[in-house]
Amino acid sequence: MAYQAIENHGIIGDMHTVALVCSNGTIDWLCFPHFDSPSVFAAILDDKKGGYFSISPVGEEATEKQFYWPDTNVLVSRFLCSDGVGEIIDYMPIHNPRREHGNHQVIRRVEIERGRMKFRVECFPAFNYARDTHEVEISEQGVAFHSRHLNLGLATTIDLTQHDMGVVGEFVLDEGESVTFILHELREGQQCGANISENESEQHFERTVDYWRRWLSRCTYRGRWQEMVRRSALALKLLTYQPTGAIVAAPTTSLPEAIGGVRNWDYRYTWIRDAAFTLYGLLRIGFTEEAAHFMHWIEDRMKELEPDGSLQVMYSIHG
Repeated sequence: MAYQAIENHGIIGDMHTVALVCSNGTIDWLCFPHFDSPSVFAAILDDKKGGYFSISPVGEEATEKQFYWPDTNVLVSRFLCSDGVGEIIDYMPIHNPRREHGNHQVIRRVEIERGRMKFRVECFPAFNYARDTHEVEISEQGVAFHSRHLNLGLATTIDLTQHDMGVVGEFVLDEGESVTFILHELREGQQCGANISENESEQHFERTVDYWRRWLSRCTYRGRWQEMVRRSALALKLLTYQPTGAIVAAPTTSLPEAIGGVRNWDYRYTWIRDAAFTLYGLLRIGFTEEAAHFMHWIEDRMKELEPDGSLQVMYSIHG
């Protein structure tokens, strides 16, 4: 079931963590703020209590199309209906010099390309794999979710209403209009903070697009399958953990072999074998910087060998 669901998803990230975004505009997998942090949204595993963050058209059923902004990890979910054409642009900023919303953010920008459309937003976090309770604090700037180990803010200009342990809201946009949502980490007791202007949102977008295009320009592959190779390289880059150089095998956990069973694997670790394959692929197409960072990480592991002088099968992203 999980594998089938992932086929309908795009992935965004900032080399610290990733989010899976379904073609219907729902973020249903996010561990925050790092790859191996407990989940905030995990509806991909349990759509009843796993938690999610959805933005979707209201009314007439829309045709969905999802694609990446060319040569980037910026994801676009497009909705086409008789009333108009709307898009959700999802990404995590790589460069955030002002840090007014913390180091790590998920930015969701809704735009109308044609006509007039009504959208509904729903944000229902479920902290620590839906095991931790949380409080909801709505303000003029958006909403703050306070849990035992993590506090999140959702900054927006849209009016939100509490429903159970989440929030909902509806808004209408005309052609050329847009609205931005910023999901970000909060300090203890901090409110969500004011949203950025649409001009600042555009600047964040342009800086993120520029980063990914500059990174991809180092690719040396010029063969027949260039588009697929470049897209694969972008996905592999998202699996690298920037602070240490570690490479995770995959951004998700898996379902157990049997419900309630113990064989339930988590791939958000650096498995030495898998990382070696990833590194080989990146090296073959010119990405030597990632290889250097990973080798520094391996050198540190050599100081922590097993009693028989061997490496472990896998390590956390922190070593």
